[in-house]
Amino acid sequence: MKIADRTFIVSGGASGLGLATAKDLHSHGAYVSILDMDADAGEALIKELGSRAAFFATDVSETESIAAAVIDTVEWARRTGKELGGVLAAAGVGNPGKVDQIIDKHNEPLSLSSIDFVLNINLRGTLDLIRQALPHMVAVTPLEPDNERGVLLLVSSSAAFDGQPGQVAYAASKGAIASLTLPLARDLARYGIRAVTIAPSLFESKMTSMLGEKAKKSLERVMEFPVRAGKPEEFARLVREAIENPMLNGTVIRLDGAMRMPSKM
Repeated sequence: MKIADRTFIVSGGASGLGLATAKDLHSHGAYVSILDMDADAGEALIKELGSRAAFFATDVSETESIAAAVIDTVEWARRTGKELGGVLAAAGVGNPGKVDQIIDKHNEPLSLSSIDFVLNINLRGTLDLIRQALPHMVAVTPLEPDNERGVLLLVSSSAAFDGQPGQVAYAASKGAIASLTLPLARDLARYGIRAVTIAPSLFESKMTSMLGEKAKKSLERVMEFPVRAGKPEEFARLVREAIENPMLNGTVIRLDGAMRMPSKM
């Protein structure tokens, strides 16, 4: 799949991994549709990127909000003449530390509202975005030589494989993303649409910036190489490879420098 002159939807595109990827795709000639709740950051970003970028305020936990953003993106792509090439579902939430333990020291279970909050954004929001984008992706002109129409890029986490205490809901959401990757690719094979999931470990972000010094030192002790958090630009580089390499399909790629999350901080 070529990047230049194709339109890519990036949810969570105004910050973190989504922001780095939106900028990287744009620098390689893509048209980027940025979906995010932060309108100020989104508007500032499109001013920076110019006419090949559009911003649509979107709450991925609300299906009507996603529907409006997808329709607006399709209309924008129609005006520019640049067909959809893919979706990066990067919008996500998670609490650092032991905030969301399944039962606390007072013998109180984790609230269902806390579980729903994480699942609705990380899992339901991802599925809702791709299911609403797919009818429009199926309709695009396939590209030679493989008659490819596009690629779906999902974001899991190392927590899907070695989640820490307090990450039950988060790990469940990210584990589900990893698990649905292959059946999604199989569902879409006849349309020439691929599905690839990236599972990053500790990356520089607003969420990880909230970690205390003790937690950071604990995580550094289980890092192999390099001994540092990943950079958003390194995530974006892998997204670009996943878009351009047609043999990447139905797979989950760990992007973690051989790091395995510890059971205790």
